[in-house]
Amino acid sequence: MTRPYVKKLSFTLLDSITDKDPVVQEQVCSALCSLGESQPDETLRACEEYLRQHDKLAHPYRAKVLRAMETVLSSHIHELDKDTAGIVILLASSEMTRTKELDCDWQQAASSVLVAVGKRFINQVMEEVLSRFQPGILPHSSVMHTLASLSVSNAFGMVPFLPSIMSTMLPMLGMAKQDALRVVFCCALQHFSESTLEYLANLDQAPDPTVRKDTFAADIFGAYDVLFHHWLQSRDAKLRLAVVAALGPMCHLLPSEKLEGQLPKLLPVLLGLYKKHAETFQISKSLGQILEAAVSVGSRTLEVQLDALLVALHAQICVPVESSSPLVMSSQKEVLRCFTVLACCSPDRLLAFLLPRLDTNNERLRVGTLQILRHIINSAAAQMEVKKPFILSSMRLPLLDTNNKVKRAVVQVISAMAHHGYLEQPGGEVMVDFIVQQCALPPEEPEKPGPDGEELAADSVRAVSIRTLYLVSTTVDRMNSVLWPYLLEFLTPVRFTAALTPLCRSLVHLALKRQEAGADDFLVQYNSNANLPSPFAMTTRLLVVSSNPYLGDGRGAASLRLLKVMHRNIHPLLGQRWETTMPVLLEYLDEHTEETLSLKEWEEKLLVFLRDTLAVVSDNTWICQLSQEMCKQLPSYNGTPQEKNFLYKCIGTTLGAASSKEVVRKYLQELLETARYQEEAEQEGLACCFGICAIAHLEDTLAQLEDFVRSDVFRKSVGIFSIFKDRSEHEVERMKSALILCYGHVAAQAPRELVLAKVESDILRSMFQCFNTKVLGIKVETKDPALKLCLVQSLCMVCQAMCSSAQASSFQFSRKAELVTQMMEFIRAEPPDCLRTPIRKKAMLACTYLVNLEPVLEEQLQADVIHSCLHSVMALPPEPEGEDGSCQEPLYLDTVCALEDLLTSLLRRNMTPQGLQVMVEHLSPWIKSPRGHERARALGLGACLLQFFLEHLHVSTLVPFHNLGLLVGLFAPRCADTWATTRQEAVGCVHSLLYLQLGYEGFSRDHRDDVAERLLTLKDGLVHPDPTILFHTCHSIAQVIAKRLPSDQLISLLLTMFESLGDPDKNCSRASTVMINCLLKERGNVLLEKVPEIVSVLRAKLRDTQEEHVLPAAQHSVYLLASQHCEAVVSSLLGSPLPFDSHTCALWRALAVEPSLTTQVLGLLLEKMSRDVPFKESRAFLLGSTADRVATLLPLAATCALYEVLSAPSSGTVVLELYPQLFVALLLRVSCTVGVQLPRSLQGKERRSTSPARPARNLDPCSSAVDALQALLLRGGSQDVLRCVELKGGWELLRTSAGHEDGVAQLASSMAKYAGPRLPLVMKALACTHSSVYEIQRVTSTAFLAELLSSNVVNDLMLLEPLLDNLTTRLKDSSASVRRLVLRGLANIASGSPDKVRAHGPQLMTAMVSGLDDGDEPHSLVALEAMVGLARLLDLVEPWDLRLVLLHTTIRIRPFFDSACKFALCMCVPHLECAELAAAFHKYLQEGRSVHFGEFLNSTCKHLMHHFPDLLGRLVSTNLFYFKSSWDDVRAAAPMFTGFLVLHAEPEQKPQVDLEQLIAALQLLLKDPVPGVREKAAETLGRLVKFA
Repeated sequence: MTRPYVKKLSFTLLDSITDKDPVVQEQVCSALCSLGESQPDETLRACEEYLRQHDKLAHPYRAKVLRAMETVLSSHIHELDKDTAGIVILLASSEMTRTKELDCDWQQAASSVLVAVGKRFINQVMEEVLSRFQPGILPHSSVMHTLASLSVSNAFGMVPFLPSIMSTMLPMLGMAKQDALRVVFCCALQHFSESTLEYLANLDQAPDPTVRKDTFAADIFGAYDVLFHHWLQSRDAKLRLAVVAALGPMCHLLPSEKLEGQLPKLLPVLLGLYKKHAETFQISKSLGQILEAAVSVGSRTLEVQLDALLVALHAQICVPVESSSPLVMSSQKEVLRCFTVLACCSPDRLLAFLLPRLDTNNERLRVGTLQILRHIINSAAAQMEVKKPFILSSMRLPLLDTNNKVKRAVVQVISAMAHHGYLEQPGGEVMVDFIVQQCALPPEEPEKPGPDGEELAADSVRAVSIRTLYLVSTTVDRMNSVLWPYLLEFLTPVRFTAALTPLCRSLVHLALKRQEAGADDFLVQYNSNANLPSPFAMTTRLLVVSSNPYLGDGRGAASLRLLKVMHRNIHPLLGQRWETTMPVLLEYLDEHTEETLSLKEWEEKLLVFLRDTLAVVSDNTWICQLSQEMCKQLPSYNGTPQEKNFLYKCIGTTLGAASSKEVVRKYLQELLETARYQEEAEQEGLACCFGICAIAHLEDTLAQLEDFVRSDVFRKSVGIFSIFKDRSEHEVERMKSALILCYGHVAAQAPRELVLAKVESDILRSMFQCFNTKVLGIKVETKDPALKLCLVQSLCMVCQAMCSSAQASSFQFSRKAELVTQMMEFIRAEPPDCLRTPIRKKAMLACTYLVNLEPVLEEQLQADVIHSCLHSVMALPPEPEGEDGSCQEPLYLDTVCALEDLLTSLLRRNMTPQGLQVMVEHLSPWIKSPRGHERARALGLGACLLQFFLEHLHVSTLVPFHNLGLLVGLFAPRCADTWATTRQEAVGCVHSLLYLQLGYEGFSRDHRDDVAERLLTLKDGLVHPDPTILFHTCHSIAQVIAKRLPSDQLISLLLTMFESLGDPDKNCSRASTVMINCLLKERGNVLLEKVPEIVSVLRAKLRDTQEEHVLPAAQHSVYLLASQHCEAVVSSLLGSPLPFDSHTCALWRALAVEPSLTTQVLGLLLEKMSRDVPFKESRAFLLGSTADRVATLLPLAATCALYEVLSAPSSGTVVLELYPQLFVALLLRVSCTVGVQLPRSLQGKERRSTSPARPARNLDPCSSAVDALQALLLRGGSQDVLRCVELKGGWELLRTSAGHEDGVAQLASSMAKYAGPRLPLVMKALACTHSSVYEIQRVTSTAFLAELLSSNVVNDLMLLEPLLDNLTTRLKDSSASVRRLVLRGLANIASGSPDKVRAHGPQLMTAMVSGLDDGDEPHSLVALEAMVGLARLLDLVEPWDLRLVLLHTTIRIRPFFDSACKFALCMCVPHLECAELAAAFHKYLQEGRSVHFGEFLNSTCKHLMHHFPDLLGRLVSTNLFYFKSSWDDVRAAAPMFTGFLVLHAEPEQKPQVDLEQLIAALQLLLKDPVPGVREKAAETLGRLVKFA
């Protein structure tokens, strides 16, 4: 069944090869190849049959099928049976020659099939192809192309056929008239010739070893004649190049006499083609082949043609190339191959041609000639052997050329020379010199293209030279004697410094080779070569350049390695020691980079290495010679200050190891006389030298300095009469600076036990002698800042040395106060607006050391020191980007560190709370500065002092830290400073203060308090400038403070915080508010008695502060207080003067923030509004006058407060809960204040008020109540009610006695219309008012209820019966107005609920009738209302239809299919009980993750087929339903699902699948209109081969 099945699959796929979408076509071809991988024979047969049956299939599609067949054949040619091969051969031959029109891709595909088969079945292929290659008939071009390709792919199989092919083809050459066909013949001849030459070259492996070159000679010459004499003259450039390509290999097969005869004509023609063709690769390649053929037969013709050949080939090398494309590079290689051939046959004439061209000044000619010379040195070494001196001498002028291209070419030639022994000849050293000189060039910038557009090589001359030097040193053994020890001569000259790294690496390799050869070969004979550096010179040089180890590509490690290798040549005792010490240094360099290495630490390691070396040698003569060499090399490093400075240190170290005092003093004197004092770095180096030397020779060092100061050299310099003769004033100051530094370093380095005795008597005296100049007996103090700096720096070192002495505690320094005063003068003399020199820093460091010495400074001088030093640093302008600290100048940071050290030293002298308070008092003005940088600096110092105090705290008795609250109040607000550094430091200060409190409470120093430690975790929150995060963190900090602050200091802390509300830094002011509120929240429960005072302070601060943020903070404070003491806060606020100013109003609104508090506040206000009488009656002086109603203050204040609370948006939730009570209370308040007046005191006050803090609202009692009622409606969501009443003028009516009832009616109507759901509870609250003592309140409530009946909403809410009953009971009210309004309400049912009239007819009629009899007056308003009511009700006696309105609601559901499908899958998978499948679903179907559908399906199918193979049939059959889905994506996914199932299924599962049905379904999908669907169907068909 396999063959029919594979055929069916193949045909199904092939039917889709014509798909319009290229992607689908490629997928079909890929699927065919997949079939062929499994069943190659069947697939090939199916393709052949399909092509045979589908004659009309277009050429492009036939080509695709043929390409797929070629792919299968290439992979499975050895599995192919002979019958299938025959079928395929016939098909390919037919396809290839079906049309004479050239269709390259189709015919090429068919040809490729034949070639693929021919690799194994050459005889069958040749039989078919030769049948289409008949004598006398021009063959199809594809036939010739196939023969040529066969000869390339299977030379051994093809060559035996070539004689007959050539004999048949030769007559055809004359028949070919078309250039395209001639090109094909040329190509065939070229490949035939090449395969023949390959066959002849491997006769031992050939099937027929009897084949000879002569066999092809005649036919080849015949073809040559046609090609050369006829076709080469064609105008078609393509044909000419094809001819040339064929002539090259053909010449090897020509008889020697024929070739000799043709060369005089052939070579000039080929050379002439160089001018006709831009691409010369084929010409050069053919020319090389022809020259090889000519040389192989010993041709003499070449001698005649040689000059022309050389000129033409030389021009090809020198011609500018426009690109470095592979074709161009290959062409140049072929030209160089030609030169190799000529060098082998005519070396003398070649050199005579080339070498004179090295003298030209033309860059291209010289570079090209050097390129050729390098090539023939390498490729014709034997012929060039005797020409070495001649070639070396010809390099004289190229060595002087400065052009980089020429230099590179010269280096490459020298590299070739080194490999072939040229540099061993006399004059070879010149070549080595040139290489080293190029290695010493400075690193080059990337070179730009030249003016002619020619691009330079990527590698610089230096890089090429470095590689060349190392290459010839390590790989060319014959160069060892040339380079060793010659390369050592280049180590010490400064001009070769840049070449040190490659030199050292090469020398290390050469030295190791010498060591392997034997000890005698390794030792350098210095006597026999005066140019070699001495061991001392070499040691000095390598050690000094190692001080900057990463310069010059890592010269430090290279120099040390060379030094290690040369140990026997330096001193015989060093080998063993350096074997242990040197690797440590090298490992240290490997562990670091140029960025991470500390030069100071590295120099110290080298000096330790030097000291160790000197100790091992322990030979005074050797050490003195080394010292002499070091001093001798000093001038060499004038251009590199860092290295010269290090050399000075080396000299000091070496002199320290010398035992001869005379030698020491001699070289110290020499250093003092020759030093370049004007160089600052050299001053430091000289001083370091003297300091290091003083370690072992203190007396001699001081004596030599003293001698120099007294010497003529120094006296001439400082004498007033000769100051302008010998040296400039500037240089004199530099000399003094150096000497002062020398004394400082001597004091710092000398043994401590010897220093104290020398300080005052020798060192300080000499230093100030140099600093203070006497002119005509008068002491003149210098103004040179550099000299000042040197003095201060040296004093630091002297004082530090004194402090570190073991006798320092008992030493009384008599000049202490004098020196401190001098330092203060220096500090005050510094410019206050900039920090240019380290004088401040050094002076403060000196004072730091002086403070620690005895005797103690006087109190006034101490205060002066603190003040002066603080001002000198704090008042400096801010550093660039100083906020984050990372960009601050190192000098500034060092100065601040010096100030910190000084202040802590002073604090150490008085470690008491009082001493700490003194320091903080000095800092306080800077902490509160309006300038951010000053605050940041002050906080940094404060944090440092507090930390120091805490670390050194010793409490002997438990005493209170009485100023804790004040200090916390000073530092805590700074936690929100606008500067991040200030914020961080402030937290540290508070942290330290809390631990100080714990210390004073008796806790041990190592005690860790969890609450205080939380401050450190909060620091991260202060990094962010986001105010939300910032102030949240401040709140957390305040919580910590609240937990640890003693209760007795809470008020003082709060008062201090209140003062910070006016801080110039707005952030700190805001932080104060946050912290105050936090403290109130955490500790407010103990502040009941302080509530009136706090409220009063808050109101005062609001009056005094204009900052916007203070008001919200004060509101929050009031809220927090009210949360704990609600009644006290409400009473305090109600006591505020009326009318409330804007700040008081804002505080009232703050009480509406939290629902439970708002409920309490509203309850208290309702109580206070209702508890007192709403007004009092006051009569005028006249007896008959009407009494005036005057509002009482408490209900009025409560009404105003209610308005403010209800105006707050946050009160909405509580308003909704208390809506009925509030509505009724305010409605009744409105009713009982109609016509009520303000007290006289308030009337006058209201008229006088012009403050902007006063509200524009009217204080009139009724208006206040109406305003409050409006605020209630707005906040309770009844905006429509408010708007409706406003449009009808109802609010104005409410305020007047005449219109009050109408106003109430309009309000009730609007409520019924827009706020129906509110009515049940409102009506319930109003029902209780029928017994109110105030008639006006009963009237108002009745008017409201009566109007409700005019709306059908009461019926909807089932309020009709309760409302009728309530009103009916009011018919007996003593007020006629109430009774009249009752009747109006009962009649309103006619318009509000006419359908209910019949049900309540008797009740309504009875009420109306009773109203007619109300009162004795015939025109009673009550009776009139009864008659109007009857008129409205009579017409409604008969029932009428009730129409119900039904409201329909449409619900729309949007199906989220993606989420639903994911959810459904995740719900199903647990039931399968497969962990791997569940894991895959979890991976791919995570919420929010996009699904890669192909990966998901592949993984799912893999697990399904592994764990549930029996489900295959059901899954495939179910999948078939989705093949017909209306969704494109589903139709594409379904076959893909099936394909993955088949991919992971085992062949034995085949019976589960109905293949006929599946293939038919896939066939339909191959015709789907969507390309993506067709592509997936084709892919799946290719996978079905598994079931074959």
